[in-house]
Amino acid sequence: MSGVARRRVGWISAAALLLLVAVAASLAIGSRQISLTEVYDALLHGGTSDNAQVVRSLRVPRTVIGVMVGAALAVAGTVLQGITRNPIAEPGILGISQGASLGVVCAIAFFGVHTLTGYVWFAFAGAAAAAVCVYAVASGGRGGASPVKLALAGAAMNAFIASVVSAIVTTNARALDEFRFWDVGSLSGRDATIAGQTWPFLALGLLLVLAMARGLDALALGDDVARGLGRNVALLRLAGTAGATVLTGVAVAAAGPIAFTGLAVPHIARALVGTAHRWLLPMAALLGPVMLLLSDVIGRVVFPPSEVPVSVMTALAGVPFLIALVRRKAVAA
Repeated sequence: MSGVARRRVGWISAAALLLLVAVAASLAIGSRQISLTEVYDALLHGGTSDNAQVVRSLRVPRTVIGVMVGAALAVAGTVLQGITRNPIAEPGILGISQGASLGVVCAIAFFGVHTLTGYVWFAFAGAAAAAVCVYAVASGGRGGASPVKLALAGAAMNAFIASVVSAIVTTNARALDEFRFWDVGSLSGRDATIAGQTWPFLALGLLLVLAMARGLDALALGDDVARGLGRNVALLRLAGTAGATVLTGVAVAAAGPIAFTGLAVPHIARALVGTAHRWLLPMAALLGPVMLLLSDVIGRVVFPPSEVPVSVMTALAGVPFLIALVRRKAVAA
């Protein structure tokens, strides 16, 4: 094994260990502090104490969903940055998050759905429909769905769907009252049913993008070079968009819109293991849950007994990161 490969394996091992720490913190830390010994006993031996009930019924589902959502957003962001060759691409760039929001608003306003488990399917359907519309618009004309056309079509779709969502919630007070609790983006209140509904789609999305890792490496070299290497650029971009759509749909359906995880994590992973996607994608899948779970833990304890939603905490961490990224790119230019 070469020195570069050993370094990559070392970083991935460290990220896996850090994920275990983040999971332990998520299970033990909150408005009620629970020792790791009690967490261990609750998981392996059951028990009827209040702490055991909190661990099993509240924190385990919350942690599992945090791992799923973090991995989905980070991998989706990595793929979108690869297929668009845009360093600030993230899962909202194709209108996917706004599409999920529209699905939830329609579920509340027109179909009488008022539970988180009911929102999941509408959010997923809205995310998929938005991505299909964006790709259809971007693929028209000369050059097909180029990176620039995908970004522009996504921005236009974002603006359009946001206007539709605003029109619905401002004319329907009940929809606004319910939608704002989902739209804030949080892991609180999620139960095991949501994880059970969404994990097959997460597995499908991860398998799809992992299978095209070498194709993403070719796309990073430019469309002409990728074609010269025998790659079908249009098919690669379509498959990448489909994988990112599935992963983003899973994340937004389960936890609501959460920004910056899909933007920041790919850059951190790239700095640690390089640009080869067969290493980059697993690294992002490990670091995404770490960022989300630690942000959630901090949000639980910063203003006790109240909680700060995880989307607020990731934004507080992500905005300085984005500013630093922009400044670095400006200096490089």
